[in-house]
Amino acid sequence: MLKKLSFSPVVIAVILTVALLLWLFSGDNYSAKQQAPAEQQVPKAEIAVVETEWSDAKAYQATQVAQGQVMPWRSVSIKAQQAGTVEAILKQQGERAKQGDKLIRLSDEGRAASLAQAKANLVLRKSELDSARALGKNKFLSATELTRLESELAKAQAELTAAELAVTQREPVAPFDAMVDRRHVEIGSLVQPGTELMQLVQINKLKVTAQVPQQHVSALALGQHVSLRLLDGRKLDGELSFISYAADTATRSFYIEVTAENPDLWRIAGASATVEIALDAIQAHHISPALLSLDNSGQLGLSVVNEQKQVEFYPVTLLSADNDGAWVSGLPERAQIITQGAGFVKTGDTVRIAGAKA
Repeated sequence: MLKKLSFSPVVIAVILTVALLLWLFSGDNYSAKQQAPAEQQVPKAEIAVVETEWSDAKAYQATQVAQGQVMPWRSVSIKAQQAGTVEAILKQQGERAKQGDKLIRLSDEGRAASLAQAKANLVLRKSELDSARALGKNKFLSATELTRLESELAKAQAELTAAELAVTQREPVAPFDAMVDRRHVEIGSLVQPGTELMQLVQINKLKVTAQVPQQHVSALALGQHVSLRLLDGRKLDGELSFISYAADTATRSFYIEVTAENPDLWRIAGASATVEIALDAIQAHHISPALLSLDNSGQLGLSVVNEQKQVEFYPVTLLSADNDGAWVSGLPERAQIITQGAGFVKTGDTVRIAGAKA
């Protein structure tokens, strides 16, 4: 019987192993029931380190820049008002003409004779009317005849005026002080009413026209100083003299005019120029363009550190930019701008400042 209950060494080893596992499991379970497991240690978040520099707002002279067209102050085409042949050219191209100076002389074409006849006819009509009025007082002349003679006198007066005008129009004159810019006829040219004779331009004063976008027109005011920069580098000073009241329907921009003196009579009428209009001075910061960034909505701005050492994002307006830096508005009067590490922090983060440059 005992021989049948005997176990082999392999079976005994298996039994002992199972018993050991049961004992170990019961010990861990008892320990878990007696004490709570230790809390997990959450690693502390590290505070980001940034570099900053202080920036103080300064007065910035803002300008509105546009491309303009330089025009003569006044330009007029002198045209023939009477038919005739050009007898003399009294002002040549490039010459200066004063107001009232004669420019060209046309042939008489019988105008002087017509003027003499009109004068004689007027004298006759006046004499006839004076005699009729004397007879009318004695009732030897009817009222109807007197009225007819008065009408004849008025007609003679009108004919004299027309004859005098025809003689005057033989010699067109300059309507204002100007330069003769073009001459379209020669001596002997046959002209008709409406034929172009000369082109006069006044260039001692210039008019510059330009278009300003609708979003910038509210900053403009009549009388603002304007700097005109020509393509060859020369400059002229002027002032804003006109702003249209309605925008162009095609471009949605406003038409403006600038008045500029041209005492040296520079030959620039018809050329293009850059128009820089001086606006009211505003407070702005001068920064490096590399510090600008975009927020999640695509707004251009700068990251700054406030008094609580927290990051704030200020949207800014770019006023101008060149090789020396950029001028922006929208920041506080004094701001601590992040110069290094702005890309690793977000709005509301608390930061540690490694160094702040003045």
